[in-house]
Amino acid sequence: MNLRRLGRRRPRRRRTRPGLAQSGQAAVELALAFPFAALLLLLLVQVGLIVRDQILVVHAAREAAREAAVEPAPGAARDAAVSGSGLDPERLQVEVADRGPPGSRVRVTATYRAPTVVPIVGAAMGDIALRATATMRVER
Repeated sequence: MNLRRLGRRRPRRRRTRPGLAQSGQAAVELALAFPFAALLLLLLVQVGLIVRDQILVVHAAREAAREAAVEPAPGAARDAAVSGSGLDPERLQVEVADRGPPGSRVRVTATYRAPTVVPIVGAAMGDIALRATATMRVER
């Protein structure tokens, strides 16, 4: 039996473009995934800043050990660490230990409280303590 003969029409299908139904879903998925991706990016930036500060602390410890090896004055090692590293002097501590006569070894430990300054991630982490030790032979 033909439906047209009975006076009934077949229901018309709506014609849609092929990707139109999917576009709303993609927008929702993007809205859900974007905050996590942004947070991951901020975390990556903060980790990069901490690694940079750790490298600077190692450099400060080496500078301080070199200065302590050639200069026996108590504040010379700290001054060398501050001027050679570019770190915030208020957050940097330098300890000189085991300095003896020429030929012995001097050990310097540099400790730095690295600030976490990246928004959202930094507030959740707080300051991080970084430490480096360097040993050199005393020359004078």
